[in-house]
Amino acid sequence: MSGLSRVACATSFACLLLTWAAPALAQTTPRQPAEPVLEITLTANRLPTAIQRTGSAITVVPRAEIERTNPASLVDVLRSVPGVSLTEAGGPGGTSDIRLRGANPNHTLVLIDGVRINDPAQASGEFDASIIAPSLIERIEVLRGPQSALYGSDAIGGVVNIITKRGRGQPSFSFGVEAGSYGTVSTVGSATGTVGPWSFAFSGTAQRADGFSRYGYRIDRLSNANNIHGIRGGKLEADGFERFGGYGRLGYDPGTGFRFELAGISVDTRAETDAGSGLASPGSTTFPDTASSAARRLNQITARTELDTWDGALTHAIQLFAARTERNFVNSTLSRTGGVLRETRTTSDFIGDRLGTEYQATFRMQQFGSLIAGARIERESADTFATNVLPIPGPRIRNVGAHQDTMSGFGLWQVPIGERLMVSLGARHDKISDSRGFSTWRTTAAYQIFETGTVLRASAGTGAKAPTLFQRFAVVGTPDLRPEFSTGFDAGIDQSFLKGRAKLSLTIFHNNIRNLVQFNNSAGCIAQTESRCYFNVDRAVTSGLEASARAEIIEGMLSMTAAYTYLHAKDEATNLTLQRRPQHTGRIALQWMPLPQVLIEPSVTLISERFSRSNERDRLAPFARLDMATSYRFNETWKASLRVENITNAKYQDVYNFGTTGRAAYAGLAATW
Repeated sequence: MSGLSRVACATSFACLLLTWAAPALAQTTPRQPAEPVLEITLTANRLPTAIQRTGSAITVVPRAEIERTNPASLVDVLRSVPGVSLTEAGGPGGTSDIRLRGANPNHTLVLIDGVRINDPAQASGEFDASIIAPSLIERIEVLRGPQSALYGSDAIGGVVNIITKRGRGQPSFSFGVEAGSYGTVSTVGSATGTVGPWSFAFSGTAQRADGFSRYGYRIDRLSNANNIHGIRGGKLEADGFERFGGYGRLGYDPGTGFRFELAGISVDTRAETDAGSGLASPGSTTFPDTASSAARRLNQITARTELDTWDGALTHAIQLFAARTERNFVNSTLSRTGGVLRETRTTSDFIGDRLGTEYQATFRMQQFGSLIAGARIERESADTFATNVLPIPGPRIRNVGAHQDTMSGFGLWQVPIGERLMVSLGARHDKISDSRGFSTWRTTAAYQIFETGTVLRASAGTGAKAPTLFQRFAVVGTPDLRPEFSTGFDAGIDQSFLKGRAKLSLTIFHNNIRNLVQFNNSAGCIAQTESRCYFNVDRAVTSGLEASARAEIIEGMLSMTAAYTYLHAKDEATNLTLQRRPQHTGRIALQWMPLPQVLIEPSVTLISERFSRSNERDRLAPFARLDMATSYRFNETWKASLRVENITNAKYQDVYNFGTTGRAAYAGLAATW
């Protein structure tokens, strides 16, 4: 770790000590008792519920926080959430993974407004977080722990629900522009509001950047390596990206108990990429810094109808959804043979479709709590193709062309026991066509001690992930794979201090994952005339501690937020640490308002040692990164902002051999009317 990085670490811990000293300082200013804040979650129980009564470990990232920091990517939005491990391959626009509680990226279920968007055509079924533009997001809810009893396949580590804006109040309009380092320019505009029974919300965004080389940027052992000498004069090629996206939502609510909503989102991200593999030593014959590219598109449309009956005691909801994810990769490799530079180029196309409908009934039973029950029918399909372009053009060959249907039934009963205790019991069964189905369960409990501002909570449940279409039907696939399965629990405490001015949350968790699908050599592959294939073999265990804190140190002027995760993630067969899982992850931020119209928010992100590849290969050094976001509000309409990333110019890697941003600054101007 560099000297400047150590300074950043020391600064962050000094800020933390200041926070713990805040109670003594706060006693000098009398203050009226604060009203309890009931933060509502839509994800934890599939209906609006106060977080204090869920029993689940959930974090909400509101729009105000996203606007304060003005992040460049979804990865940056989620850095403040405990229990989350993130990787971004070569900066914004590069492949980005989300891991919850040490589970694999394909064990994180990602939703947009409650509808799953994990890619059916991905080999492992994970969601690439580089697709989504943060400016389209109203809020994000991160529900941690096995949640398949509520949401079905993929929710082994947890659920990330991306919620877009809804029209409320008088019509309002906004527009913003930002520009800065690496040739970055972005714009965003939106319109929201209500007119009579109609509500609307529309938003669009455009971003572009010249970027930096995804391979080798600011990595001393690679930046001047001789394996690029003579190709571009010894210089790494910058890899830019551009993204265009928009969403729209139209709602109708005449106040009669009938509601209708139609929503759609479309995002197109195009990025230059590098091979990211090859040798970087004298005599190298392969060249990772190549002219490769990736195009990713997501289109989704949903329609939802709700009807209240029995004087609002029973609500029926029907949702229709359709989504398509398209990915196109141009893969270029360079090699030198006998002094001659040769290029090989292939294209790969992945098209994943999802179509289905879901019904949910919500029965409110007063002192007996609430009961939800529902059913879902969904079809997933995947088409993948490969084409040789250089040195000899070839035909477009289909590798996978398959689909599968899933029929699900689920139920959840939340029941209060007295005024303090809320318990929930849930179960679900997923039946998959021509494959093995699975049953899952979940239970939670939350106990409130109003006198001390304490919430005690616990949850336990199971998670499952169905084999993907690629794992089952590719040439190297195995049709009868079993679902991956997990059993997990957590227990925690949420404690308020200083009459609501400070809050501390602590959670311990454990998750045991089995039947993990692996691609490797297996005796079972011989009958399929393949020496390598997918099969169920691996087991993993993850456990740890999640902590978060917030405090108002000086009323209306200085506050603090912090998050920390301790993670123990091991492959049970080898007892080695799972790849890209840091043991320690932390972030601390101060929000300082020296004047009512000025906000200054410095933040420090700290990541411990981890390994980029399995079996503890390609060690990544620990690092600390210092960022700062500032804004100045001229009036109710105009606001200026300045964001500075990596102030200390720390050198670090998220993925082995892939570059990360140096010191960079971005200035913006926004208007709302």
